[in-house]
Order: sequence, then structure tokens, then C-alpha cells
Amino acid sequence: MNNSRRSFLKYAGVAAAAVAATPVVRAVASSGGAAHGPEVGKLPTQKIAGRWAMVVDTRKLVKEADFEPLIEACHKVHNVPHLPDEKREEEIKWIWTDEFEHTFPEFMSRWPKGRVPTTLNKPYLLLCNHCEYPPCVRVCPTKATFQRADGIVLMDFHRCIGCRYCMAGCPYGARSFNFSDPRAYLPEEEINMEFPTRVQGVVEKCNFCAERLAKGLRPACVEASKGALLFGDLDDPSSEVSRAVRNNFVIRRKPELGTQPNVYYIV
Repeated sequence: MNNSRRSFLKYAGVAAAAVAATPVVRAVASSGGAAHGPEVGKLPTQKIAGRWAMVVDTRKLVKEADFEPLIEACHKVHNVPHLPDEKREEEIKWIWTDEFEHTFPEFMSRWPKGRVPTTLNKPYLLLCNHCEYPPCVRVCPTKATFQRADGIVLMDFHRCIGCRYCMAGCPYGARSFNFSDPRAYLPEEEINMEFPTRVQGVVEKCNFCAERLAKGLRPACVEASKGALLFGDLDDPSSEVSRAVRNNFVIRRKPELGTQPNVYYIV
């Protein structure tokens, strides 16, 4: 048996087992949009990088109101549904905020009463880290989630069978599962027709705006951030992100796990 046939049977077998073991809403999802997304270097307008990275300048993002334009820009471009309060536990998140202790639990200490640093008392921006060694990609039985040569981790909604192995594999909680039909919570007049909507039973997450990079644009959240978010090629020493990482004190989430996140925080 040759290698390609052996690999096919391996993935088919794992996928079948996953479907049988998981009470998914539907076995095969159809997003109605692009499958694997824009390939690197296929379009003349596409921004090219050896390794895309984002830098979050937490000094410029202090209160919840500072994050609202960033989150709104991302969710509007990507047709992220806004679920009502009674479905809060089913929230779909591409980019969101959380407390310091949940964002960087490895840095927590027992502070003397009344001496808690101000750094801890503000929200922090969270999104998919597009890790250099993404565990979500390793555990996906159907290859629905995959990594491009430039480091961006994407989802193929057609291949997603809703097993949620990728959600279990991601140590950052950066993926959301559509327990309900997301299209039911998208006003028709607000749908961005240039990006696919999703269906019930698939997993989704931030894609570093791969579709915008293909057009030569920056990620929507970066454009809306007024300089609080930087984005560029970490392999290029002259890039904005390389200079920011080199010239500031930066941290990453859960570095002890070895996933090598490509989202850096200036603190």
C-alpha cells in the first residue's frame, strides 16, 4: 500500500470515528463560501510575509470602550452573529476581551492588599494566536483546520464535521462552535456578501483577515485600532512588528506550552 493511500485511509478512519463518537448537529457542514481561502502568493495584490504576527500595545487599550471599535470592525467584516443574552453560553467570538488573570495566568502573584498593579485592572484583547506549532491543526481529523506557509491558521468550513477536537486542543479558548444557526442572528441588510456566513455545527475563529491580506489590506481590527495594534512580517527585521518586539518589553500567552503564539503584547 503506498503512502498516499495509507494516509487517506488513516484520516478517513479517524474522521469516521469522530463522527460516531460525537453527537454533532450535522456530519458535513457547508459554509457556502471559500473552501481553503486565498492561497499565499496567488493574487498580485496579496500581502506576503514569512511569518505574520500581531503586536497589541496594551498601553493604548485601557477601558472597554477602547476595544469596541476593534471588535465591531472584525465582527462586521466576518459576519459574526450577535446572539441574545439568553444564548450567551453559545457566544461566537473572533476577538474579545478578558481580565489579566485569565489572559496571562502564569504571571499572577499574591499582591499585598491595596498594592495591586494597575496593569491588572484593565481588559486585555484576545484572539486566535496563529501559533507556530498549532495543536488545533494536529488534532483535527479531517484537516478542516490547517496552517498556511505564512503561519496563518485557517478553517475550511466545508470540511469541518463539528467534532470540536480543535476546541479541546486549543489552550487559548480561541474557537467557537455554532450550536445554533448563526445566520438566524445576522440581519440580512448587515451581511457582508464578500465573506461566507456559517452554518450550525461548525467551528470558527479569527483568520488574521486572510481575505483582506489577499487584497493588500490590513486586518480590520488593526485598521480600527488607531495604532494600538500592529501587524506585519516577523521574519522581516525592518517591519513594524519586528521593531516593536525588539524595542519593547513584550509577553505572549502561555509560553510554557511551546505553541509559539504569533500575538505579542507590549505591557
